[in-house]
Amino acid sequence: MDKTIVLAADHNGVELKKHLHSYLNKQGYHCIDLGPYDNLKSVDYTDYAGQLSQIIHNGDVLRGILICGTGVGMSIAANRFKNVRAALVHNIETAPRCREHNNSNVLCLGSWITTFASSEQIVDLWLTTDFGEGRHVKRIEKISDHKPNSVVFTNGVFDIFHTGHVQLLQFAKSLGDKLIVGINSDRTVSELKGPDRPVNNETDRKKILESMQEVDEVIIFDKHLPTDLINSVRPDVVVKGGEWSAEEVRKRDNIEKDIDVKIFPLVSDYSTTKVLSKIKEMKTTIKEGTDIELY
Repeated sequence: MDKTIVLAADHNGVELKKHLHSYLNKQGYHCIDLGPYDNLKSVDYTDYAGQLSQIIHNGDVLRGILICGTGVGMSIAANRFKNVRAALVHNIETAPRCREHNNSNVLCLGSWITTFASSEQIVDLWLTTDFGEGRHVKRIEKISDHKPNSVVFTNGVFDIFHTGHVQLLQFAKSLGDKLIVGINSDRTVSELKGPDRPVNNETDRKKILESMQEVDEVIIFDKHLPTDLINSVRPDVVVKGGEWSAEEVRKRDNIEKDIDVKIFPLVSDYSTTKVLSKIKEMKTTIKEGTDIELY
């Protein structure tokens, strides 16, 4: 599917579509051309934008290219469909940005605006740039539709609860209807984090999470990785906090391809390790007799 691209145009975009079809075939892509094929017969751009966008919405093909005179009409029509993020691109600066920042899956070109050569450059950049994830994920999800009755899963230690945890759970809940949280058992936390952890036992950690309105269920698991629990729950979406990519998490946790993986970026200056370090520093200061007021 990564090498399949669906193409469509109106009568103004027929020649550019034909050129890009040939160009992409030479680059090793498989093109599905929805038409039209005659630039002398006027057609409505909305009809062809609708056909292509429905294919992208259904997930049958991952990326599509739409062409009309300016690309504006195509982009407006395509963005009326759920799961479609159509980007109007007239220059090489915008082409990679709309992939990196916006995870666009439909490229809209204007045959009156861009030459054959510049269109090739735009298409090359668009196809070879990956979504940047990170801070862009939560922005994209705010304009995305999610499957009804969907189940979201996330996991972690959740030892010293902080703002980063709250934002992760809020983001995870926004992706579906039911949020299930897996937490490591005390035994596995000690093995992963050291003999001084966890600070809060698994029963208390479970109660704290269950008090959050975003959390529907908490499950304690007794393994380092949540793979078996994910296979048992069969969620629609798995959310992880961190600096990994979705594919790195999928490979590490052995998550099946039909489960969507979303990465929530780390919240700056918030981590359990930092909180514990600060507590230790305060204890050391008190022991050394530094003037400190305790309330």
